[in-house]
Amino acid sequence: MRKIILSADSTCDLDQSLKERYEVHTYPLHVILGEKQYKDGVDITADDIYKAYEEHHILPKTAAVNVKEYIDYFSPWVEQGYEVIHFNIASSLSSSHQNCCIAAETLGKVYPIDSQNLSTGTALLVLEAAEMINKGMDAETIAEEVKKMVTKVHSSFVLDTLEFLHAGGRCSALATLGANLLNIKPCIEVDNTSGKMKVGKKYRGPLNKVLKKYTVDKLTEYDNLKLDRIFITHSGISEDIIELVRETIEDTVHFNEILVTRAGCTISAHCGPNTLGILFMTE
Repeated sequence: MRKIILSADSTCDLDQSLKERYEVHTYPLHVILGEKQYKDGVDITADDIYKAYEEHHILPKTAAVNVKEYIDYFSPWVEQGYEVIHFNIASSLSSSHQNCCIAAETLGKVYPIDSQNLSTGTALLVLEAAEMINKGMDAETIAEEVKKMVTKVHSSFVLDTLEFLHAGGRCSALATLGANLLNIKPCIEVDNTSGKMKVGKKYRGPLNKVLKKYTVDKLTEYDNLKLDRIFITHSGISEDIIELVRETIEDTVHFNEILVTRAGCTISAHCGPNTLGILFMTE
């Protein structure tokens, strides 16, 4: 087996069981809440963010991993003769990828990949790389092959409320008020050529009906689905809703595996609770 370390920014939202199963290491982005700085998923969770918003009406800011942090993180592996493949959150959303590239140039034997995505959109690429490692491919070839898959990842989420987007300055008070009054739940889509987020279809009605319609819409949009796996990723939502979405997927398309994960601080801080998305790939 080749000496390859597989790694990603914490924003890939893989849970502990999947990190262990695929031998994935993660490095946390910084979360700044009030006067304090935390490490995403290490000493702060999405529920901590919701509590701070509820009690003090403050939302966190996220800060990129800096060059020195990446060098300190990768160095022990490189010194032991490992090559490292590291996946970053979209470069349009964070300077982490740029900093990772500088660290990689300094050290050598590190292959940073701009996922042009976030959350388990990045994770889908990470798991593809894990399977290539298991096939015995070398790190440079894996990095090149995975980069070709970036535009085949489809990530989107439905928001239950625009309150967090408004509080974070990403949505006007008028739009928020209108959406709440009309019970509009927008679908936020990731542009897989740039990693930027855009508003897709606007749904209207109760969340359970909206998520069922959204799931069918997304899965019937493509006729070349990659059926290995699909993620259901949420920011904290009821088990009943998760089951409803799982059943809707099963009734629409047969995937080999439906993986459910909870989003970390980055998605949760922007979207708020009761956000859910399905994330998958096409061939």
